[in-house]
Amino acid sequence: MDVGELGRACVHEWFNQSLCLVNDSVIRMGVFRGEFHWHHHEREDEFFFVLEGCLLVDFRDRTVALQRHQGIVVPHCVEHRTRAEMRTVVLMVEPATIVPVGQSTAPPHA
Repeated sequence: MDVGELGRACVHEWFNQSLCLVNDSVIRMGVFRGEFHWHHHEREDEFFFVLEGCLLVDFRDRTVALQRHQGIVVPHCVEHRTRAEMRTVVLMVEPATIVPVGQSTAPPHA
């Protein structure tokens, strides 16, 4: 699979595509622009890895800015949200039990 090409071909501001399963985890590619709602996962950790752009991961006490080729693990039960002020492409690794649902509050096209 060519994840870079999948990211370049995506025209949506908020997009999530499952790429493959590895044991009990799913590898997903996401394209983000805007912000996701505050949430947490009772049992599942999440891993975000930036391929292009800048992903902001907000926690209640701080914000972590991830640049290209940087990643972070968000432990289960930790409230967080993701934001991207510019179009950002990420890889996510999380248990297959996480259902990628919800809506962003993406800004309108300029």
